[in-house]
Amino acid sequence: MDIKVLSGEITKTETGAVVVGMYEGEKRLGLGLGALNRKLGRVIVTSIEKGEIKGKAGETNIFHSLGRIPAERVVVVGLGKKEEFKLDIIRGAVADACRTLRQKKVCDITVLASSIADGRKFSQEDYAQAITEGAILGLYTFRKYFTKENDFTEVKKLTLLSTKEDDISAIKKGSNKGRIIAQAVCLARDMVNEPANYMTPSAMAEVANQIAKDNDLEINVLEREDMQKLKMGALLGVSLGTSQPPKMIMLTYKGRKSNDIDLALVGKGITFDTGGISLKTASGMEEMKGDMSGGAAVLAAIGGIAKLKLKINVTSVVPAVENMPDGSAIKPSDILTAMTGKTIEIISTDAEGRLVLADALGYINKSKPKAIVDIATLTGACVVALGKQCTGLLGNDQSLVDKVIDSGNEAGEAVWQLPLFEDYRENIKSDVADIKNAGSKGAGTITAALFLSEFVGDTPWAHMDIAGTNFTDKDKKYIVKGGTGVPVRTLVNLAIKMSGNGK
Repeated sequence: MDIKVLSGEITKTETGAVVVGMYEGEKRLGLGLGALNRKLGRVIVTSIEKGEIKGKAGETNIFHSLGRIPAERVVVVGLGKKEEFKLDIIRGAVADACRTLRQKKVCDITVLASSIADGRKFSQEDYAQAITEGAILGLYTFRKYFTKENDFTEVKKLTLLSTKEDDISAIKKGSNKGRIIAQAVCLARDMVNEPANYMTPSAMAEVANQIAKDNDLEINVLEREDMQKLKMGALLGVSLGTSQPPKMIMLTYKGRKSNDIDLALVGKGITFDTGGISLKTASGMEEMKGDMSGGAAVLAAIGGIAKLKLKINVTSVVPAVENMPDGSAIKPSDILTAMTGKTIEIISTDAEGRLVLADALGYINKSKPKAIVDIATLTGACVVALGKQCTGLLGNDQSLVDKVIDSGNEAGEAVWQLPLFEDYRENIKSDVADIKNAGSKGAGTITAALFLSEFVGDTPWAHMDIAGTNFTDKDKKYIVKGGTGVPVRTLVNLAIKMSGNGK
């Protein structure tokens, strides 16, 4: 989709549809909406008076211009009450409008940026970023394996229109930022939506290699032999049941002159999870192709961070493995030795994500990063606790945890902190090894995080459990069916904050 920023009059713009925002309870129409209303014979005001348009968040109304203006349609989107307004409402409103227009075969959409930006809470740059993110994310599709297009219409052009020439520079900057971040999310979605016979550990390494080429990043991929030399027994143990070779993928972005790692992003990369010998039920197992969502997120995020040229050094690490049941697969009661030398009793082979993360965290922690954030579809318990609308968050450093929460709030990606109480550590004590990979019933998300904490030492660390938020079965605003790309935008925002470019 071609994205442009222009200045001009909305009533003179030739386009398939113009999208204009309206706050709930507004007594007077904004300049853009007022001008459109006059050209359309007061149909908008009449609809407001009859209660057909209220301006509530999530409301979309479409009017045909009938040749009274060059635009074929006028779309009025509700923004809710002005005092309750937040940027995520823009993302959702634009996404809904664009998707509705695509269904009506509209290929060229213009959004009046100044109709949405009231200049009170957020800058023109903020609004433009949100508009662009909403459009790109809301229009996302994964159609790679369709052999027929089935009369599918693609939106080819999006224009952000300003009534003021002076605002163009800020709108361009915000739109460019939104495009970079949204495209990073779409890359993560693509990886998650790929079938597991295509998105193998080796394929993840190929994607990482392309990201490195596109963004001039350092890349290092550890093969099985390298892991054996490093004694990564936990990761290698998970790989025993599959013919797919394991990969430890590392991308490094240097935004400042130092060899220090300011932020390490570690993402679980289980490209398909059967549960191993502790086999999952058949129902819903097809979604286990998305068990590498954490790995996809950190690879996509570092690409976005690099394109934004942030002054921060970031390394993304992805332990990529398949978890399959095989005659060679690990069994419950087996004992594995992690790279750090810590021994692990296997209680469930379906608790494999924490095993591969143990060696990934131990490996990157040797480089003494200033902070580590790991992202994983780790526990069904997190879905029970928080559902599919919120990511679970735990950590050993409250300052880092708070930054992640703030970054998620700004992105519209809900994050909720769970307690990392030491009393729960009793649940992962083993009678035959240092720790066990699954605790007793209850507090599964917390005990899983405590397991991971064993491999980060005193390094500031936060753990994001995206088991509920990585995948959705329906379209809702700018989140579309399939892989969600959560929490790419949160991670990019975190890097922005840590680089000193935050608000």
